[in-house]
Amino acid sequence: MPIVDSAIYRKGVRESHHVTLDRTFEDLHEHGGFAWIGLYRPTAAELAAVAEEFELHHLAIQDARTGHQRPKLERYGDTLFAVLRPARYLDETEQVEFGEVHLFIGPNFAVSVRHAENPDLSQVRRRLEADPALLALGPQAVLYAVLDEVVDGYEPVVAGMENDIDEIEDELFSSDANVARRIYEVAREAMALQRATHPLVRVFRSLEAGYDKYGVDIELRRDMRDVLDHVLRTIERADTFRALLENALTVHSTLVTQAQNEEMRQLSHASIEQGDQVKKISSWAAILFTPGLVGTIYGMNFTHMPELSWTLGYPMALGMMLASAGVLYWVFKRSNWL
Repeated sequence: MPIVDSAIYRKGVRESHHVTLDRTFEDLHEHGGFAWIGLYRPTAAELAAVAEEFELHHLAIQDARTGHQRPKLERYGDTLFAVLRPARYLDETEQVEFGEVHLFIGPNFAVSVRHAENPDLSQVRRRLEADPALLALGPQAVLYAVLDEVVDGYEPVVAGMENDIDEIEDELFSSDANVARRIYEVAREAMALQRATHPLVRVFRSLEAGYDKYGVDIELRRDMRDVLDHVLRTIERADTFRALLENALTVHSTLVTQAQNEEMRQLSHASIEQGDQVKKISSWAAILFTPGLVGTIYGMNFTHMPELSWTLGYPMALGMMLASAGVLYWVFKRSNWL
């Protein structure tokens, strides 16, 4: 259902739960406190009802309705609009899945809009309800808890990607044809993680700029700084992954080039050897051709062949055969064909 949960909190305690937005709005007007509404892929009518009740800016509502936004934080008067990109690592497919969460934080309300199953904000709600002192700080505590949940969710993602990179480094020298494809896939995930985490630094800096103006509790400020530290560590590791994968791709390309060069060297060596054999065969063919030509001429059965009746004709023919063969052998030997 689009409305995952809708409740009113007073002094850190859950006072009421309503299945419709109208009942939640009525309760909030009559008894005060703050409303925490969780929506999952809401309809345009439900978003419009929330926007009308809490006077949400139409641009923020448009972003929440269409989704596919980058992480950011915008202020519209006393209302904060935050976009977060949670992630989770899928062990069965060794892939990273990214979601999207939109938060509207006002003086007396917190509205979360999810477009994916990740993260499960119900456990964030249970965690806050188990800590009335923190929940008593109001909607800002909800913002902190959701930020903390999203940032903590990056830890298993980083661990999973680190394991993938270790496997890639082991496969680089195994001549696996799929290594390049896997490097590309993990590099794409590393880039997506960078796009999800780098903007969070600006988000926290913007929150810090409004701490004094909006009277944010000192302990909540410290908790936010702790979450920011986790973000910075995640960013550093994501940047390291990007560098490692670029190096792995370079090494893979070098190895492929070396293998191709080795194949070309072997082919060239084989071609040279084949050429040498052709030279030898051609040389011996030429050497044997000339004596064969002389023998063929004097083997013809013509009546008028003067040399046949000449006393030196036979020695002359043999001499021509030997001389021509010897000259050709010397020529080919000098040319290194033999």
